[in-house]
Amino acid sequence: MGQKTHPYAFRIGIVNDWKSRWFSHKDYKKLVNQDYKIREFLSSQLIKGAVSRVDIERTRDKVQVDIHTARPGVVIGRKGAEADRLRKGLEKLSNQPVKLNIIEVREAELDAQLLARAIADQLESRVAFRRAMKRAVSAALKAGAEGVRVECSGRLGGAEMGRREWYREGRVPLHTLRADIDFGKATAHTTVGTLGVKVWVYKGDVVASNKLRQEKIAAEASLASGGPAAGRVKSVKSRVEAAVGESKDSRILEAGGGKKSGEPNSKIVEAGGGTKITPVKAQEQFEEEKSILEEE
Repeated sequence: MGQKTHPYAFRIGIVNDWKSRWFSHKDYKKLVNQDYKIREFLSSQLIKGAVSRVDIERTRDKVQVDIHTARPGVVIGRKGAEADRLRKGLEKLSNQPVKLNIIEVREAELDAQLLARAIADQLESRVAFRRAMKRAVSAALKAGAEGVRVECSGRLGGAEMGRREWYREGRVPLHTLRADIDFGKATAHTTVGTLGVKVWVYKGDVVASNKLRQEKIAAEASLASGGPAAGRVKSVKSRVEAAVGESKDSRILEAGGGKKSGEPNSKIVEAGGGTKITPVKAQEQFEEEKSILEEE
């Protein structure tokens, strides 16, 4: 039996930061349960709100709740009525003043939680599970992901016996700590039972630097809210293929060694009409740099 590790928790302190930021000696148990109730309350009240994540930060006299959502208009409501209702509910749960921040996720196709929720909604609408999974994979790759894996489990297609099927395109290095992998899961309630959906999205490697930890946290928070991907680069393999001009057909791997469906190659033209580096030119540049290093 496999010993699973959560991809987000595995990288806390290296690539990711905590989603709950506070410290307490005496009331730790109480505040952990309170965080759980806050997230459960928001998920039950914002079913159609496309909520990606909820960050909770505590001070001595107030609680700050950051809701990252792809539909800020639904969360805020008309003239802020929905946001006021949520704030009152959170204050009742925490018995403290609550500051509610609603942050827009600009690139919903790169958010694993939103992709999982979208697949679950399609399954509840009786869309074929293979079509929903392949559609999510294609959307994430078009948005700039380096690799995507999608898995569905349960009575797929109304079968008598439950099973799981998964698709993967690109690379999803789960054991690489510097790899920025987003993970999300959702549950679809259908007429034949509940179906589980899991999504892994590989966005690239996070470059190690000697900058302050606060800058790293700010970059991660900016990324979660759909901001620019600061400090993230493509993997070594992708950069080498781009340097020598290699291009591979896009493919989807099916569980059990299924069929492979290819898509036409996509050409990228550099700004200003740049030319693509040939393998011969790349080898010449390598030899030139090697000779310079030997001279030094």
